[in-house]
Amino acid sequence: MNRVLLVEDDPILAMALEDAFLNAGTADVVICQSMKATVQELEKGSRPDAIVLDVHLADRDDGWAIAELVDMLGPRRPRIAFSTGSPDEIPATIAEMGPVFEKPYDPDLLVAELAAGRKKGLFARLLG
Repeated sequence: MNRVLLVEDDPILAMALEDAFLNAGTADVVICQSMKATVQELEKGSRPDAIVLDVHLADRDDGWAIAELVDMLGPRRPRIAFSTGSPDEIPATIAEMGPVFEKPYDPDLLVAELAAGRKKGLFARLLG
């Protein structure tokens, strides 16, 4: 993965995730701590390979709205992973978009899951 967008309002977890992605060879990690900052980043034309999305941000309690927005990009959309302390609160249709990690979790496992997911299937390999 060349570029990852981390949407996380817990600075300690955001730094741990950033370190895990950088150690795994990710070239660029962008951290957004609010829904507003995330929307601004995406409006700039940011095209991350993956998005790690905290579904309960300080400024919005329905962080999965970003996932719905990103899903509209179709088959070339970034891979999405959800980060939450309350996985049961994520609507089933949203949770199907990507793996759900219940806090606390090992950031290296999340990175490995996203990296492995990008390599599955002929269609995914053809699209990069």
